[in-house]
Amino acid sequence: MQRIDREYRLMKKTITYLIILAVFILTALSGCGKKKTEIVLTTEFEEGEIFRIETSSCYDYEALVYMVNSENGYSELFGDRIWQAELEDGSTVQERYKDTILARLAQIKVMNLMAQERKISLDEETDNKVRTAARVYMDGLSEAEKEIMKIDEEKVYGMYREYAIADLLYHSITDEVNPEISDDAARTITVGSILVKTSAMDSNGKLVPYSDDEKLKAYERALEIKKKIDEGTEFDVLADSYYNEDEESEYSFGRGVMPYALESAAFNLANGEISDIIETEYGYHIIKCRSSFNKEETEKNKLNIVKEKKQEAFNAAYKEYVTELKSNLNEPLWLSLSYTKTDEIKTTNFFDLYDSYFTVVEGGAIT
Repeated sequence: MQRIDREYRLMKKTITYLIILAVFILTALSGCGKKKTEIVLTTEFEEGEIFRIETSSCYDYEALVYMVNSENGYSELFGDRIWQAELEDGSTVQERYKDTILARLAQIKVMNLMAQERKISLDEETDNKVRTAARVYMDGLSEAEKEIMKIDEEKVYGMYREYAIADLLYHSITDEVNPEISDDAARTITVGSILVKTSAMDSNGKLVPYSDDEKLKAYERALEIKKKIDEGTEFDVLADSYYNEDEESEYSFGRGVMPYALESAAFNLANGEISDIIETEYGYHIIKCRSSFNKEETEKNKLNIVKEKKQEAFNAAYKEYVTELKSNLNEPLWLSLSYTKTDEIKTTNFFDLYDSYFTVVEGGAIT
């Protein structure tokens, strides 16, 4: 319920998700669940070849395009401090993000192999758009950027072409997934919120619990607020006062979003009803049901649920396919791959430019 450094924490959440994705893909590529195979092979690679999956290879310039554009983009949005933030395993975002790049590159290669097997290819019109996008991206680069990423127009065309094919594959698997979602399953409610905190966010975006004494004082403040409400003080007056330590006083959400204790209480309130004190990892909450059925938000939630179902269908097909593949990683080259950051290296729009030419499915090839 807190929004302290919200953008920063969102970035960390995104990075964490990508790392989980990386682990899934790289584990799958190692043959886990089937016969166990070793994916590290350091001989018989072409110059600049990072890995090979069956007949598909990935080269250093592809990884450099990802590194330069994504790192510049994240730094521009969240500042360079994000790269020093610690993850739960004690490593930094900087140390782990590289794994996500490898995973995303591997996913694109695998999806293109899947598309080839299913005889999916680009039509002439789409291929021409890919070429145009590649030319526009190259025209926007400085000579220093071209040199550091080791790219030319034909290489960018090849990368964009693989993305477009991957998106076609995603559509071919998911377009027929259109489940009927009931109003109850997608029901979204709106509640007013009062929070007394029992934890604080540290500089790395982690929740640090208060001491037992501080927590007891917080509970006493929550009891005081509840007493005032019971004695007739308007909920909204207290929600908009210094008593409320939440940065927002109203939330709309569906199931599976909020902490369980809060969600359970919220979905059992009638319109206008006020809860007892609810404890979560964030603190002590008192909520008021403003709407037990938000029609507009419920319709939006239905669309989100359908997207999740489509993603599940794709994930199942992908997982079944990827575990059968043979793959080799040029570990020395991968571990040594880096670039020198300078003021001349500013490009961030490689992925955004692709999006401007193609409608990208959320959760599809390019995420």
